[in-house]
Amino acid sequence: MSYIMVDIESDGPIPGIYSMVSFGAVVVEESLQKTFFAQLKPISENWIEEALQVSGYSRKECMDFEEPKQVMENFENWIMENSKGKHIFISDNNGFDWMFVCWYFHKFLKRNPFGFSSQNLGSLYKGMEKDVFKNFKHLRKTKHTHHPVDDARGNAEALLAMKKELGLKIKLE
Repeated sequence: MSYIMVDIESDGPIPGIYSMVSFGAVVVEESLQKTFFAQLKPISENWIEEALQVSGYSRKECMDFEEPKQVMENFENWIMENSKGKHIFISDNNGFDWMFVCWYFHKFLKRNPFGFSSQNLGSLYKGMEKDVFKNFKHLRKTKHTHHPVDDARGNAEALLAMKKELGLKIKLE
């Protein structure tokens, strides 16, 4: 079983009407060296400038990014090559990140290697601490930059810290 930490950037709040701009993934293991990064060409004429600015790209730059179908094929191949057993999607804000990744997989590949569920890092930490107001973000080492690999790596570091320092009993790869 492999936990894969994912972070996405988009140009709006929902897939289909808006586009995923880029995403990153990290296999959660001690080295955190297995990473994936992609930039995707827009799938829609719609975008919200403020949302796009978070990613650091202009709309013009995004038009030169890779075709989404190819990106999702590449991501699926990377998942299969870099993880073992069941692939578990986990992210800081899985309501947002999962929505885009799941939609893109089904739109472009008609399948999702993660299946039909995801996990939320923040909820896991709140449950461990038995406090719905606790936040895990102090466990990150990598600065949160809105580059999706940096952000996924920081969240993976937090999950590893939970496992090690807080006694989380999960098997990672």
